[in-house]
Amino acid sequence: MPLALSITKAEGKPGVVYHPLKLANVEKRTPAQGEIQVSILTAALNHRDLFIRQSLYPAISFTTPLLADGCGVVTSGSSKLNGKRVILTPAHGWESQVSGPETFIGILGGTTLNEVGTAQEVVVLPETEVELAPEHLNDAQAAALPLTGLTAWRALVTKSGEAIEGRNILVTGIGGGVALNALQFAVAKGCNVWVTSGDEGKIKKAVALGAKGGVSYKGAAWDKELLAMLPEERKWIDAIIDGAGGDIMKRSVRLVKQGGVVVSYGMTLGPKIDFPMSAVLKNIDLKGSTMGSRVEFREMVRFVNEKKIVPVVSRVVDGLDNLKGVEELFQEMKQGKQFGKLIIRIKKDTGSKL
Repeated sequence: MPLALSITKAEGKPGVVYHPLKLANVEKRTPAQGEIQVSILTAALNHRDLFIRQSLYPAISFTTPLLADGCGVVTSGSSKLNGKRVILTPAHGWESQVSGPETFIGILGGTTLNEVGTAQEVVVLPETEVELAPEHLNDAQAAALPLTGLTAWRALVTKSGEAIEGRNILVTGIGGGVALNALQFAVAKGCNVWVTSGDEGKIKKAVALGAKGGVSYKGAAWDKELLAMLPEERKWIDAIIDGAGGDIMKRSVRLVKQGGVVVSYGMTLGPKIDFPMSAVLKNIDLKGSTMGSRVEFREMVRFVNEKKIVPVVSRVVDGLDNLKGVEELFQEMKQGKQFGKLIIRIKKDTGSKL
């Protein structure tokens, strides 16, 4: 019976409790009509997995395997896909509507809203919910792409409307998967990208990936510092891609052009964003953005293929049963040490680039 990684319930208040990892054997289900079986090679962590373990996420399940990102090989259920290396769509229920999901969206991993999670050796899912893994990516890089790549694509391309050559884009909190994908996508589209981080080393790494520069958000006047770095011919930011929240709208008043946009895909600093009147008077839009549709996922993968974009991998541990190593990945995320995605190598595909 294949192995799967989930969590065991612990008592405690949300944000204080930390549900321990649990490894168990699960039944191997035969694919029904229109379904495929995928042998998972690699899976990646996201911040939602940490939030699940802290009871800071809705509809937590103690039986559904964790993780939403995965790369694997199709082993049965589809003659055209059998033997192909694929990446899984990280959520089901959102097909093409630009404004938001047509139905209630079920993200993979760790909740009662979707029975599939990628922290297991074998999954069965609809054959329409995979894309061929980009051939230039190894297994770890491919698993690093789906959820953060989709989130970054929608925030930057669909919602900001500023992913245009020559535009100035600010990506805050560089180092996480979404921020790094947003940086890479914007650079590939010819934008001038600026970043913030609390770690100077991460800013240097971002510059190596194509950012024009960056500032530490630990400085009380980081917005003034960033403004001074912008070129004289374009002394403003066209769009901010933000995952922190906090006082970002207050900062945006100094940085963003008249009628500019702040796209928020998360609020790691707290569950609300203050919206000052000065932002209203400057006609700045604040837009929420969550993951994306199946169509946007396909567009994102096509762009990654076209531009040969390589997601950043921070660390890989071997073995789903390596609970010590997996726990180290969670701790690294909890402490914000990572620069890129944290990966579990579940099985090595002899035909992959890893």
